[in-house]
Amino acid sequence: MWKERKEGRGKNLSNLSNKVVERKTQQSKMIRYIMYLVKLNIILRVKRVGFAVTFLLIVIGKAFADSHNIENLMMRADELYSQRNALSNAEESYLKYEEITKIIPKNFDSHWKLARNIWYLGDFSPPKKRDEKIFMYKKGIEIAKRAVEIASDRAEGYFWLGVMYGLYGETKGILQSLFLVDDIREALNKSLAIDPTVEGGGAYRVLGRMEYKLPEFAGGSKKRSLEYLLKAKEICPTAPWTYIYLADTYLALKDKNLAIKSLKELISIIPDLRWIPETKKYKEVAKEMLKRIGE
Repeated sequence: MWKERKEGRGKNLSNLSNKVVERKTQQSKMIRYIMYLVKLNIILRVKRVGFAVTFLLIVIGKAFADSHNIENLMMRADELYSQRNALSNAEESYLKYEEITKIIPKNFDSHWKLARNIWYLGDFSPPKKRDEKIFMYKKGIEIAKRAVEIASDRAEGYFWLGVMYGLYGETKGILQSLFLVDDIREALNKSLAIDPTVEGGGAYRVLGRMEYKLPEFAGGSKKRSLEYLLKAKEICPTAPWTYIYLADTYLALKDKNLAIKSLKELISIIPDLRWIPETKKYKEVAKEMLKRIGE
C-alpha cells in the first residue's frame, strides 16, 4: 500500500512538473509573440515616420523648386519690362506677370507690376477701340484691387488702383465717370500716406492731372493741380509726365512763360533709367507743344 501511495505521489509530481513546464512554454511563446508585435509596431512606426519624412522632403523640394522657378520667371518678366521700348517685350512681360499671378495668387509684386504693364500697353500700343481699352482698364482695376488685398500696407497697389480708375474713367468719358473721383482720391491718398515717392511722386502727379481735367463744377481746380504737380516735381525732377502736365496747367492759368520753361526743362533733362521710353516719347510731345504755342 505504502508503495502504491509513493507511486501515486510520483505520478502527481510528474504531472505537476509537466504542467509547470507547459505553462512556462506557453508564457515563453506569449512573450515571444508580444516581443514580435512590439518589434513589428516599431518597424511600422519607423516606416511611417520614414514615409512621412520622405513625403515632407518631397513637398519641401517641390516648394523650393517652385519658388526658384517663380523667382526666375519674375526676373525674366522684369528684364522684359525694362526693355519695353520694343512693344513685343512689354507684351511678353505682361504674359509672364499674369502667369505668376495664376501660379501664386497672393504674390503682391506680380499683381501691381501687371497693372503697371496694362498702363504701359494702353499708352504705347497702337490705338485700340474704346471698348477694348475699357475692358483692359477694367481688368487693371481688378488686378490692382487684388494687390491692395494682398498687401494693404504697400503703396504700389493703391497707386496703380488710382491710375486704373483714372484711365477707365477717362476712356469712358469724364462726365460719365464722375462717380469714380472719390475712389481715385482715396486710393492715391492712401498711397501717399504710405510712400509718396512711388513712381517718382506719382500719386501727386496723378492727382494734379485729375484736378486739371475735372471741370470746376465737379470739384476740379487748376490751382490745386499746380500744387500737386510741383510736389511731384520736387520729389522726382526726372519724371517726364510731370513737365507736360505742368505746362498744361500753366497754360490754363494763363502763364505761357512758365509753360514754355517747363517744356524746355523736359527736353533738356537726362533720361531717368526707370523711364527711358516714356522720356523719349514725352520729349517729342514737348517739342510739338512748343510749336503749337509759338515758341
